[in-house]
Amino acid sequence: MPEIIEKQTGKAFRLKKGQKLKVIDPQGEQVSDMVLFNAEDKREKISSGKTLDFEESILISQGNFLWSNRSNKMMEILKDTNGRNDFLLAPCSPETFRIMYKNTEYHPSCFENLYTSLEKFGIEPDDIPTAFNIFMNVQFRPDGKLSVDPPMSKAGDYVLFEAKMDLIVGLTACSAEDSNNGSFKPIHFEIAD
Repeated sequence: MPEIIEKQTGKAFRLKKGQKLKVIDPQGEQVSDMVLFNAEDKREKISSGKTLDFEESILISQGNFLWSNRSNKMMEILKDTNGRNDFLLAPCSPETFRIMYKNTEYHPSCFENLYTSLEKFGIEPDDIPTAFNIFMNVQFRPDGKLSVDPPMSKAGDYVLFEAKMDLIVGLTACSAEDSNNGSFKPIHFEIAD
């Protein structure tokens, strides 16, 4: 049975080297933000810049690795049925909704869901890096202008990862309207040896 991350929430857990993590979009068009930390030294964490450098692509999918700020492989993507993931935008935060959405009321955010889930591992808000945006569909024009389009993921699409070191993982069901085509749904995940 898969673990369920309810809409606009997050979870954090340990993943041992060699274990596989399957992140599933059960209903379609739902983004999941994922951050990774070395379980033995939490100062080592997922790096968008190193991943883009070493994989030589802004779109990260099957056959690519996710790299750390110390240039170590953290995860390998074994299978990706959707094929659209990136590091182009930071986790949505209270500031995201205030600045970009002009929202003055409280709004759940991936940033808050990540750090509140990860605090049991001693990870603080300032430790949260740019997340790997699973199922995110950011388009970019030749002039560099970005747009967030509806995810292309269909119900049941998944990304299968293999841990290359002992990890602490933070995972969300994204809370930003634009990222999820205006609605919020759960994310499922499974861990296998």
